[in-house]
Amino acid sequence: METLTRTRIVELFAKKPFGTTVKVKGWVRTRRGNKQVGFIALNDGSTIKNLQIVVDLEKFDEETLKPVTTGACICATGKLVKSQGKGQEAEMQADTIEVYGTADPQTYPLQKKGHSMEFLREIAHLRPRTNTFGAVFRMRHQMAIAIHTFFHERGFCYFHTPIITASDCEGAGQMFQVTTKNLYNLKKDENGSIIYDDDFFGKQASLTVSGQLEGELAATALGAIYTFGPTFRAENSNTPRHLAEFWMVEPEVAFAELPELMDLEEEFIKYCVKWALDNCKDDLQFLNDMFDKGLIERLQKVVETEFVRLPYTEGIKILEDAIAKGHKFEFPVYWGCDLASEHERYLVEEHFGKPVIMINYPKEIKAFYMKQNDDGKTVQGTDVLFPQIGEIIGGSVREENYDKLLARIEELHIPMKDMWWYLDTRRYGTCPHAGFGLGFERLLLFVTGMSNIRDVIPFPRTPKNAEF
Repeated sequence: METLTRTRIVELFAKKPFGTTVKVKGWVRTRRGNKQVGFIALNDGSTIKNLQIVVDLEKFDEETLKPVTTGACICATGKLVKSQGKGQEAEMQADTIEVYGTADPQTYPLQKKGHSMEFLREIAHLRPRTNTFGAVFRMRHQMAIAIHTFFHERGFCYFHTPIITASDCEGAGQMFQVTTKNLYNLKKDENGSIIYDDDFFGKQASLTVSGQLEGELAATALGAIYTFGPTFRAENSNTPRHLAEFWMVEPEVAFAELPELMDLEEEFIKYCVKWALDNCKDDLQFLNDMFDKGLIERLQKVVETEFVRLPYTEGIKILEDAIAKGHKFEFPVYWGCDLASEHERYLVEEHFGKPVIMINYPKEIKAFYMKQNDDGKTVQGTDVLFPQIGEIIGGSVREENYDKLLARIEELHIPMKDMWWYLDTRRYGTCPHAGFGLGFERLLLFVTGMSNIRDVIPFPRTPKNAEF
């Protein structure tokens, strides 16, 4: 007799081989029943849908079934049949059940009741087993595939920029230090500054806040590249939108100017959202029904809508007009202010009713590398603003002129010792180029409808929290 191989539950629902004997393995979500028949809901992580296993209690002794409780891991074989009950098309009539691992009902925390997101964060090692997080993490995988597919199809090269770096791309100084030094016995010079010559790299090193600067080097050789990896910000932000460790997608394109950059941003984000709609139907439907009734409709709207392209100066005028008509904002609005999330969301959700790409920001509120406009006041930055989220993409045309870039670096007192290699790209065969950064978790917040960024990454790193 040939041995049965395991079939994933997602495949059973897709192929529906009714009348055949199949083998499934997974974790028990619930078990219920009466004296004659038992029902086990089994999930193996391949789909949001559970497979109902029908157990004729005359065929099984009490001892075999006793350990089959919520959270237990089992293997079951039996015939796949059309389901009699509502809510599922197929179920299994069990012939054999083997228990791989038990879960004590007294201590296993994921019993059949609603759990708060806060509670589930405390047990982040178990939360992927819930319907919600199974859906979110399958969608996280699909979004990663969408990103790689989008850029690969368009001839971009996936380029790996360093995690450990000696330069601060954003000039914000909020970096985690990387060191092998004995922190209890630091060598200092006569001014009290730490001497790094005996450290691993022989200089101060940190975890990267962005792969952009190295990405620019690659784009001026390979033409079009993208990075996709972890980045780190040591800012003490306890908000539903900030993490200390998150993933960033950063394309960089030689010879692209402002119109091409905006086209790329819009095409990219629509591609990712459409990928979610096409490839995550069951998970999206679950999240739409359970968390955010308008989720699928909002995603479809983004795919079908042309984004507004709005100069910063016009955006400020719209906000000032809103205030004049009685709209209240928590933060002030004036030309030169860095827009808060409430301002961005007003423009997107209330004024235009669609995503906005805001351009031409005051140079004072943007990074040193952005290309300056002829007015001497603004730079060619581009932020894509989304409903529910606010800024989802930040990008710009980069300043390719050596003298202008050097003047800006000096103006902001950025240490030259860290920037010589970056300036070399402007000394040797400089070219117009542009790029953007997308916070991967911000994209996931949008496509899943979750409301806290800690719930779209498996193990969130936030101030005072590095569990698991």
